[in-house]
Parts: sequence; C-alpha cells; structure tokens
Amino acid sequence: MVRLPIYMDNHATTRVDPRVVEAMLPYFGERYGNAGSVSHVFGSEARDAVDAARQTIAASIGAQPREIVFTSGATESNNLALRGVAERARRRGNQLVSVTTEHKSVLDPLARLARHGFEVTLVPVTPAGDKRAGIVDPQRVAEALRDETALVSVMLSNNEIGAIHPLAEIAQVCRARGVWLHCDATQAVGKMPVDVGRLGVDLLSFSAHKLYGPKGVGALYVRRGSPPVRLQSQIDGGGQERRLRSGTLNVPGIVGFARAVQLCLDEMPGEGERLAALRDRLYQGLVGELSGVSLNGPALESLSPGAPLARLPGNLNVSFDLVDGEALMMSMKDLAVSSGSACTSADPEPSHVLRALGLNDDLTRASLRFGLGRFNIEEEVNFAIASVAEAVRRLRKLSSFA
Repeated sequence: MVRLPIYMDNHATTRVDPRVVEAMLPYFGERYGNAGSVSHVFGSEARDAVDAARQTIAASIGAQPREIVFTSGATESNNLALRGVAERARRRGNQLVSVTTEHKSVLDPLARLARHGFEVTLVPVTPAGDKRAGIVDPQRVAEALRDETALVSVMLSNNEIGAIHPLAEIAQVCRARGVWLHCDATQAVGKMPVDVGRLGVDLLSFSAHKLYGPKGVGALYVRRGSPPVRLQSQIDGGGQERRLRSGTLNVPGIVGFARAVQLCLDEMPGEGERLAALRDRLYQGLVGELSGVSLNGPALESLSPGAPLARLPGNLNVSFDLVDGEALMMSMKDLAVSSGSACTSADPEPSHVLRALGLNDDLTRASLRFGLGRFNIEEEVNFAIASVAEAVRRLRKLSSFA
C-alpha cells in the first residue's frame, strides 16, 4: 500500500534527507556562531564547519576548496558567473554564447545583458525525432564563436528533458579559441559523476536542494590558475567569499549541503541504476496502457554500446496526444509531477525547451515531466502508471464529446 500523495517532481526540488537534517541541527542551536566572527569559540566553530564543508563540496567535483564560492542557490551562481564575466571591465569582448534550452536563470540574465549592449547568440539543439534530441552539437558551438566571444554557457544536464550535453568536447572547442566556459550543473551534481577538470569548465553552478539538501544554499566553482577567472561581484558588503559574494554565510545550510553531496557520492552507482530501472518501467507502463505517447528528449538508453548515458537516469518527459497537460496534472490529485520547469510554472507560455525541440504548442502543452528520486519506490511507479492512464482516458473521452 503506497502512501499518498506521491512526489515525482524531484527536478523541481528534493526532500531533505533525514541524515542531512541531523547534520544541520547543531548549527541552529548550540553552534549558532557567525563564521565571520572568529575572535571567539562560537565563530571559530562555525568557521571550522564551513571550512570542512567547503573541502567536501570541492572534492565532490574535483575542485580545490578556494575555488568554491557559496551562494544562495544556482540562480545566484548563474547570475554571478554570467554577469560577473560580462560586467568586469577587462573582459575579452561583447558576445555571449549559450543554448536555446538553457534554464531561465541563464537565459534571463543573458537577455538583461543583451538590453545593455551585449550580443547574445543561442545555439539550437538536435530536434525531436532523433535519439540525440535536445543535445547540442559541439560543432554548432564552434561555429557560433568569434574573436569577441567573452563566455560560453552550456548546462550539463537539462532540467526538463534530462539531456546530457557533451561538455568535455565543448570545452575543447572553447579552449582552442581562448574562451571561458560556464556550466550550470544543477541537475547533474549528485546524480552523475562531475569533475571540473575532466569537463574542462572554468565556472560551474550547483545547488543543495536538488540533491536532498536544504533550500537557500548553492555554490559557484571559479577556476583558479593561469589565467585566473576574474568576476565582478554582484553583492557588496562585508567582503565574504573572497569579496565575490558578500553576506553572512548560511552555516547550517552549508553543513547540510556538504552532507547531502557526500551521501549522493556514496550511493551514486547503485542509485543511478535503480532510478533508470524505475524510469524505464514508468515509460514502458505508460506506452503499454496508452496510445499516442511520445518521448521528449534523447533516448533512454545509451546512444551506442559503452557510451555514456545521454539522459539523466531519473528523468522522463512525455507528451500525450489530445490531452492538455495542465488539465492532466490537475486531475491527478495524488501524484505530484510537472509540465515543465518549476521556475516557469507561473508562465502561461508553453515550455521553451520543448519548443526548441520543434514540438508544436499542442504537444508541448500536453507534456508531463516526471522526476524520480531517492525516496521513490516501484509501487509508486505502478500507481503513477495507473493514475496517468486513467486520467488520460477520461480527458480524451471528454474531449471527444466536446
């Protein structure tokens, strides 16, 4: 017997793991010091906790502790990366390159910069109907680069369709032209191996609440070395985080962030296989129960033998012919899923990601995104199949009488 309601919207946010809560609790109570007040034991305890967490989080992505800047989340990290490069006085040029399917926390800062005189180029992705649908071709990125390109920003895995971009190949293209590369890895860290050295990125954003940690804390990796990445700070104040992000550090959140990351790393191999199996069962169940079900994004399996996955293991995005996705979601009171990104749920426009694949507005609006996570089990997948199938049949029947 499953416990209702069932949560399958783990791309929007995740439940905080009880083990993470346990690690955080002391820093709300007896260890409540300000990490910037190191003249007494309370502040020193907080600073030590932040230092230890910084080491754990840095190691999880193959970085050095001094390369980690704590923020309020991936949206702030993305803004700091994009605007930090663009607004610095001695930047390379005025062109910024990204991808049509990026998260709004990348596209909106780029739009703001475009209004202030920057040239923004958005590279298209492989269209629907291809096993690589939603994945950007590195050659298309190369063709977009010019001598005045200041920065390229490409996410590692997409928040709606789970597409995993070939970041290492894109990095080679950027490095050959001397262009910095930023990566929004919010959906990837904790779900797949992420190593900044192997990826070849200069900046990388991620957030705790996508990997069973608390909301309100994230990080930006800023590569050190030669030449170093220089950013213009976006928040002025006390000069915390090497003057890149002023503000009192969220000590409980940072401690929880580190614990959440470590748990993900410890459990990643088996968890990825488990989620992929549940995801495939969900898809096959829907296809078996209903006609007119289409997969949005890349193939569920590897594109070739031995190749890395093209899609996050817990992601499924499907469209249902002759059904409105919003009506479908509203008719399933006991199943929490999404019709797109959580950050655009208040926007009446169809998903820009699915539109970028070439889907028409009807199919785009008839889509559901399932995000399977740590706390989902097989019985819940079976319930989801039955619930969605029943709702689709009922809505199609009502539509036929309209």
